[in-house]
This record gives sequence, structure tokens and C-alpha cells, in this order.
Amino acid sequence: MSEASDRRQFLNRAVLGAAGLGAAGLGAALSLEERLAQAAPPSAPAEPASPKPPAAGNMPCGKIGNVSVSRLLIGCNLLTGWAHSRDLLYVSKLLLAYHTEQKVFETLELAEQQGLNTIHIDPPTLHVVEKYQRQRKSKLQTLIDFPPSGNTPEMRDAIKGLVDRGATLLYSAGDAADHLTRAGRIDALAKFLELVREQGVPAGIGSHSLEVPIACEKNTLRPDFYVKTFHMDRYWSALPKDKRREWCWLAPPSDAHDGWHDNMWCINPEETAAFMQSVAAPWVAFKVMAAGAIDPRMAFSYAFRHGADFILAGMFDYQIAEDAKIATEAIRQFTNRKRPWRA
Repeated sequence: MSEASDRRQFLNRAVLGAAGLGAAGLGAALSLEERLAQAAPPSAPAEPASPKPPAAGNMPCGKIGNVSVSRLLIGCNLLTGWAHSRDLLYVSKLLLAYHTEQKVFETLELAEQQGLNTIHIDPPTLHVVEKYQRQRKSKLQTLIDFPPSGNTPEMRDAIKGLVDRGATLLYSAGDAADHLTRAGRIDALAKFLELVREQGVPAGIGSHSLEVPIACEKNTLRPDFYVKTFHMDRYWSALPKDKRREWCWLAPPSDAHDGWHDNMWCINPEETAAFMQSVAAPWVAFKVMAAGAIDPRMAFSYAFRHGADFILAGMFDYQIAEDAKIATEAIRQFTNRKRPWRA
């Protein structure tokens, strides 16, 4: 346990003792994070990591098109400093300070050793993965989000450029697809799918809003896969149900205490699960932990039980082995479920 944690607990005990509270009072007063830290055994200092050749783990895989993808994929947000941190202002800088290039490489290596064979990455940071692939002789696959536009020649060139750089799967970035669907521009999503397929790689549609896959299915776009947010709403900072509005994440954060403030990405999980039952395309669920607000034991089980074929999750290096184990156990638990496995 860290010195800071020890000191925090000592001060809590002193204050509660002066107030006449015993161990039960202390347990009630500690936050969830503090209780978890208190229960954790002391850890030895980490040994310096040395490069190791990637080794395949036991993570189950599924097929998207002709690509074999691990059921658990690693996300790039934590690695690149993109934090959904509610109103904490320092988190993005902390992530960037922690995730040096060496640490990113160590993290990707750990992921591959657990059998995670695909990373989600966006075009501006693809070069980091490319360098890792070269230096570690890795075959790590890439799931790349791309913002479709109305400029077909420009979009065609950009997509070809990403495929030439080794993109394994391409999908429309969630925010972009949300904006286009809200504007009635399903044609732009259809053109995106066409251009990606021209390059011979699986083409997907990403979104936060359920309206996007609904519109795609209605207009028979038939993407090779969907990347859709999905998480339960049983966490403390979840947006109250009477305050939820479609497209809320496209607006600036609310000034109201109970308004949207970077704190929810799937406003209708029950409706999402029900709709996806009728969808034949594989479904990659993301934001399943609501950006760290839901324990992976609950989040992974919820996503796989309710129909997700894959989970995309941001993970620190020290979380990967445990998360891989949790995901594997959840997959095996739900071999038979209401929505058939689509991949």
C-alpha cells in the first residue's frame, strides 16, 4: 500500500476515533476507491520491463469479414491522453505523463501476450502503433476510426492511405456518424462503406446514438460490423433518466449539476440490446465501463450477456491480465444467449 494511502487511512482513523466511531464507522466513511486500496495487498516494486516477443494468449476470437479479432480489444484513449474525466482537469496530462513511448510499447506487448490481437487507434496516433510493430516485429492488428466527409476524392485518398499503412479494419468515427445521421446524411455513410470496401478491408459504422444503426438497417447499408457504445446506467454519475436527450454528447457540457457533463455515452442500454438482437452484423461494444465508472466484472458480463460480440476497452498496463481473464470467463459463461454470436 502506498505511503499516501497509509497516511490517508491514519488520518481517517484519527478523525473517526475522536468522533467516537470504530472500524464500522471507518468503513462507511471511506470512498469506494479507498476501500479497494485498503483491501489490496502491498505490491512489490515493478521490475524494469525488457522487450519480449509477443506470445498468443488464450483470448477467444471471432471473425469480422475474413479477419480474426480477439473478443477483447484494447482501446487507445488512455494511451493517447484522451480522457473522459468528468470535471477532473488534470487527467489528460497525467495520462500523457504516464504513457511514455516505452510504457505504451510495454502495454501493447502485455496485451498481445494475453491474446489481444487488435487495437483501436485513430489516424493521428497510428504512427505510434506502426513504430511498435516495426520494433517488436508485431502483427498487432488495427481498428481505425475515420471521420467520413462529403468530399469523395479526398475521402478515397485518405482511406487508401490508411490501408496502405496496414489498417486491418476501418469504421466511421462515432461522433462523425452521429452528426451525419442527425443531419439526414446516411448517403455519406453509405459512400464511406463503399470506399473502404474498394480497398478490400472490412468496413464498419461507429456511433454513440442508437439512431445510427437504426438508420443504417432501415436504409440497408449493411456494414460489416457496428461499433456502438453500450453500458449499464447503474453508476453514481450516470445522467438521470428524465434528463437524457438524444445527441446530448454532441452538445457542450451542461452547467446543471444533473445535466450531461461527459458522464454518459449510452442513454438507452435496454433499447440498444433489444434492437441489436435483430442485427446480423457483428457488434463491437465500447465505453462498456462508462469511462471507468463501472467495474469490468460487471461491465464485461453485462455487454456479452446482452449481445455484444466484442468489447473495446481502455486499459492500463497493470489491468490487462485481469481484464483478459474477466473477459474470457464472461465469454465462456454466455455461450448460449438471447442474441446469437454474430462473429
